[in-house]
Amino acid sequence: MVGECPAMKEVFYRIRRFAQCDAPILISGETGTGKELAAQAVHQRSSRAKGPFIAINCAALPASLIASELFGYEKGAFTGAAGRKIGLIEQANGGTLFLDEIGDLPLDLQGHLLRFLQEQTITRIGGHLPIQVDARVISASHVQLDEAMIAGTFRHDLFYRLNVLPLHMPALRERESDIELMATFFLRKISAEFGRDVSGFTAATQNLIRSYPWPGNVRELIAAIRRGVVMGCEPLISEEDLGLQPHPSGQPAPPRKLATQRLRAGSLQERNALQQALARNHHNVTKAAAELGVSRVTLYRMAKRHAEFGGTLHIREH
Repeated sequence: MVGECPAMKEVFYRIRRFAQCDAPILISGETGTGKELAAQAVHQRSSRAKGPFIAINCAALPASLIASELFGYEKGAFTGAAGRKIGLIEQANGGTLFLDEIGDLPLDLQGHLLRFLQEQTITRIGGHLPIQVDARVISASHVQLDEAMIAGTFRHDLFYRLNVLPLHMPALRERESDIELMATFFLRKISAEFGRDVSGFTAATQNLIRSYPWPGNVRELIAAIRRGVVMGCEPLISEEDLGLQPHPSGQPAPPRKLATQRLRAGSLQERNALQQALARNHHNVTKAAAELGVSRVTLYRMAKRHAEFGGTLHIREH
């Protein structure tokens, strides 16, 4: 984690303070801002540093498998359960459990997670005895959970349990003074990784790096520099080497986060935003979800919600 701007100094200060206790942490911020890195930094500076760091992306797990992945199961609990499986929560015993995209956790499992936070015990699927688990919980979300509570997709009691120590990761465009510093840092690191003798950026490339909006944040910056190191043939990386695609002149960048629009379930505003994002991306679910700043699972839930209010939304996978 690299940065010298006031926002990042505040992040570093909170990481040091939060590492001194075991209270739950809720990390907010757009996709690509380094939420998991912040969670790892807390873990590495805490008394649990020698224990496991178990990261779970709640949006990436299929709904039918989330319960068994998180809580594990006993032999014979269901068809195909040929043996006992230790869940990810239990694997985090003695260490840190990082729940990324916590806003995509189904409501029924939110209740089970709340019970774990309250009692520090879990029960495997098909099991009957509670199992004590000593794990520090750090969660993260790129959508505003207060909006999810209004929409009825996230439990209020779970939010207050998770949001004891809040940590916000600023977007890269909010860290203007850090962008060149970070670009230089990653250039040196990636050049060494590929064994390339790249000394810097052309003046035009530096201007592009400063002016580009970086919708993908630090993750996009790293990808662009990695691409530049691979494609560049000169000691200085050119604009073409980075391969960035700026937004068309005169057209504002699409909204990054649907949650900031203060939307409610079934609202016309939400439906219009969803329709427009799908239309701009030729009804591609993955691209529309990325534009709106939600996961594919959340987008499907939104589409289903609006279907219940009447009408249809055309979506496709690719």
